This record gives sequence, structure tokens and C-alpha cells, in this order.
Amino acid sequence: MADDTENRPSRERRRTGRSVRGWPLAAALLTLVLVLVLLGRFFHPPGLGDLFGTETKDRSGPAVLKSIQDMNRHEGAAGAYQVVVDLEKDARFLPDAIRGTRTLYVAGGSVSAYVDFSGLGENAVTVDEKRTTATLRLPHARLAQPFLDPERSYTVSKQRGLLDRLGDLFSDNPASEQAVNVLAAERIGDAAKESDLTTRAERNTTAMLQGLLRALGFERVTVTYG
Repeated sequence: MADDTENRPSRERRRTGRSVRGWPLAAALLTLVLVLVLLGRFFHPPGLGDLFGTETKDRSGPAVLKSIQDMNRHEGAAGAYQVVVDLEKDARFLPDAIRGTRTLYVAGGSVSAYVDFSGLGENAVTVDEKRTTATLRLPHARLAQPFLDPERSYTVSKQRGLLDRLGDLFSDNPASEQAVNVLAAERIGDAAKESDLTTRAERNTTAMLQGLLRALGFERVTVTYG
């Protein structure tokens, strides 16, 4: 019993010594892994992409139908647009290499123009006694919200400062393209406003209604907008 008591402290010291000597090795390995991850994240040296490669798995559920709405409008025209967005964000008193982003983004999208029939009153349609002449009074055509096509939109380049790169490591949505998407939609909407989409929509709606009513026996069909 005496021998075991005397040898116990020496055995505990040996185990403690091995544990202490193992910490520097574990810390060195952790540092090496962190350096490799950062290199692969920011600089993409050859070979590291395969070592820390990612696998994409689609675990999304099926789409759920929430509601069905009757379409009470006629889309008479649609325009396709492409815009190049060059968006730069700078930080005051800091160089771009430290803090700041610049994104060059090509966005493709479309805007439709429609005539809304949902608010028409009783006096919107006038028919003569012989039912050969019809007059329709409709509101002016309007522009729908711009739609961005993800298959025609892509980032050409994105420059980020060191702090922005580090921030992406801890962000739930790293390198978000929301700002350029919003700006691109605004630019496409502005281009649609300057075009003749609404005029085309009214002309095409008139042709559609005239063809429909003439097929029903009306000889004269007049469509006005106001």
C-alpha cells in the first residue's frame, strides 16, 4: 500500500505532463486548419478548392398554394430589358481595401402593361338598342412591377474590403445581392416608364375587345381610355 501511495503522484505528474505537452500540438493543428479555410475562402489557391469543397443539397419542400385570385385585367404588352448596375459602397475615413464593396451586376428582366377591368362601373359599357354598336370606357393602362429573371441576371465582379470579407464569415447571408437587385428593378421600371408600353397595351386591348365583340355580332365597337 505504501508503494502504491508513493508512486501515485509520479503517475499523475506524467499524465499531466503529457496533457500539457499535447496542447501546443492541438493549437498548431487548429491554427493550420483556420489558415487553410481562410486561404480557400479569400484567395482560392489551386488544390484547396477540392480539399474544402462544398456539396449542394436541395432539401426544399414542395410549393404550397395559398390563394387563387381571378385575373380581372388584360396584359396588352410586355417589354424585356437588360441593365448593368455598378454599385459602390464606401466607408468614410477608411480605404476601399479595408472597408467597402463594389459590385458589377448584369440584370435581365421584364415589365408588363395591363388594363384593369376590376373597377369598371355600370356605365363602362354602352350598347345601342339594335345591339350593333358598343362603346367601352376603360382606365388607362398601367405598368406592373418589374420582374427580374434569375437566368438572365448574374454578377460580373464583386470587390470587397478585408472587413467585409471577414464579416461574410459570420453572416447568415454572405455577399447578399439584395441591394443590386433592388436597384436593377428600379432601373428597369424607369426604362419601362419612358417606353411606349402603356400605349401598346391600350392598342392591343382595343384590338382584342373589338375582335371579341364583332364575333358576337356588333358592327361598330369603340374603346376609349380615361
